[in-house]
Parts: sequence; C-alpha cells; structure tokens
Amino acid sequence: MSKVRFLFLIWALIGGLLATMTFAVMVGSVDLTPSLIWEVLLQKLGILSEAAASKPQSVIIWEIRFPRIVLAAIVGAALSISGAAIQALVKNSIADPYILGVSSGASVGATSVILFGAFGALGVYALSFAAFLGAILSVLIVFFLARVNGRTSVIRLLLAGIAVSMVLSAITNFILMMSKQQGGIQAVMHWMLGSLAGAKWSNLGIPFFTLLLVFILLFSHYRQLNALLLGEETAATLGISLDGFRIFIILFVSLLTGVVVAVSGSIGFVGLIVPHIVRMMVGSNYKLVLPVSALIGAIFLVWADLVARTVISPEEMPIGIITAICGSPFFIWMLRRRRYSFGDGE
Repeated sequence: MSKVRFLFLIWALIGGLLATMTFAVMVGSVDLTPSLIWEVLLQKLGILSEAAASKPQSVIIWEIRFPRIVLAAIVGAALSISGAAIQALVKNSIADPYILGVSSGASVGATSVILFGAFGALGVYALSFAAFLGAILSVLIVFFLARVNGRTSVIRLLLAGIAVSMVLSAITNFILMMSKQQGGIQAVMHWMLGSLAGAKWSNLGIPFFTLLLVFILLFSHYRQLNALLLGEETAATLGISLDGFRIFIILFVSLLTGVVVAVSGSIGFVGLIVPHIVRMMVGSNYKLVLPVSALIGAIFLVWADLVARTVISPEEMPIGIITAICGSPFFIWMLRRRRYSFGDGE
C-alpha cells in the first residue's frame, strides 16, 4: 500500500471513529443533536465559553454517555492491537489475547470481589484491582510453565495457556456453584460476558495511558514483528533475540489486556477478527497493521456497545454476546478457508 493511500485510510478511519462516537452519544432515551454534543465537548475542553445544552443534557452527554463510548473505543483498540501482536508471536491468525489465560485469571479475581467482597478496602476500585491481579498472576503462571531450560516455546506457551485457563475457569465455576447469592451470581455472569456500563471518567486514565504506552512500544518494534512472520530462523539471522522479544510481547500484551479486562470484563473475538480483517485490507506489514487495527477495533466496539445497550432497551445486553454473534461466523469462515497460519502452514 502506498503512503498516500495509507494516510487517506488513516484519516478516513479517524473521521469514521469520530462520526461513530457522535452517533453513539446521540442514541438513547433522551434525543440529542450532533451540535449539542460537540458544543458540550468543546465547552468541557475549554474551547467554548458556554453551550446551548441544558444542565440535564450536559450531564447525560458528558457524565453518562461520553465516558462509556470513550471506554469502548479504548477497549476495542487495546484488544485489537493485542490480538495482532499475539498472532505474530504464535504465527497464527486464529490466536487472540486471551490464550495466555488473561480472561480466566481476571474472572477469578472479579468473582472473588463480587461474591465475597475481597479487597473491600479499595472501595470502587476493588473489582478492577482484583481482575487485573488475577489476569497478571495467570500470565505469570503460564509463562513459568512454558519456560524450560531458560527458553520459551510457542507450543508450550499455547498449551500452558489452555491448561491454566481451564483450571481457572473451573475455580470460577466452583465459586459460583457454592455461592447462594443470586444477585451476585448474575453480576458475575454479566461481568464475564463483558459490560461497559460502569464507565466513568475516573477509571479511563489507566486504560488510556496503558494503551498509548503499549501501542508506542509495539509500533516501535514493528520490524521485529514482521520478522516473526518470516519464521524463527529468519528472525534469528536478522539479529533478533527471539526469547527476549517473546517475553517483551507477552509482558506488555498481558499488561494491556489485563488492564482493559479489569474495567470491561471479558469481551471475546475482537482481538481475533479485527487484525485478520486489517491484514486483508493492508497486508501483513505491522507498520500498517497496528494503527489500522487500533482504529477499526475502536469503531467496531463502539458499534457493538451501541447495539448492546439498545437492542433490548430498557434492559442491557452484555457486549460479549454481540461480539460473539459477529465473531463466530467469521471464525468459522476462517477455519473453512483451511489456511489460517502465516507463511506456508495450513
């Protein structure tokens, strides 16, 4: 793809993301116009001195809808670039960020808080902290199991991730089975299927800056990611320390995924389908794949959240159901194509 076409695509996606976010803010029980939305936004940013919106409208726009939509964009972008990095690591296009046990570990932590009140001293941050702690601990266990004689094998990494995920899922199910709190069980199930309903400006800072940090780090190593697609021998001849770079990817992708899972719950398929679509659009050069994945992932999850909160209004559907409905047929199509690994494998 030429530089001009790439820049046009990036600006088109940025415009599409802004339009999508504006439309998502408009939709709800209270009708809002684009002009009101942008006036409130510019006022809050200090660009406009006052907006035509009433105080209730301003509260709905700025305190209720905007944080949720911004969180959806952050989570969508984070899961997409994490999926792209993991797919390069394992050289397989049907891998996603959760294969390292992040989701299962976070579920154990979240379940402990919701049902037993663990980390109660942290107040409103207890759920996010416990989910993040569970996610990181599960990744450390997977990494420890996959590392033998000072080396980390991709096959051992995948197998360890599957094994640890199964054990942690069993622990979560056991806790649910032993609990007699019906309301708590429903809350756990809702969290495990993904929800952005708890979005507030106060809990957006950490996910945003983590996304920014990990994106910059991955983008600055796009040549190494490209080299991984060529095979281990080729990457080694190019002077890349395979073990060191694998540890780098695992640590930072796990950090990013753990942070977003802690605030949004487990949202599947985003990190699997978005990078694959992006590679069909721009090829496998990670200099192009990473920024395009971030933007398309953000747009996709904003739309998914919009559907989740309106399709059975006034009730709300877990966003993970929407992403699964979209992602499952795509996943089946990928399997039917047979060629799902990079390079010459099938």
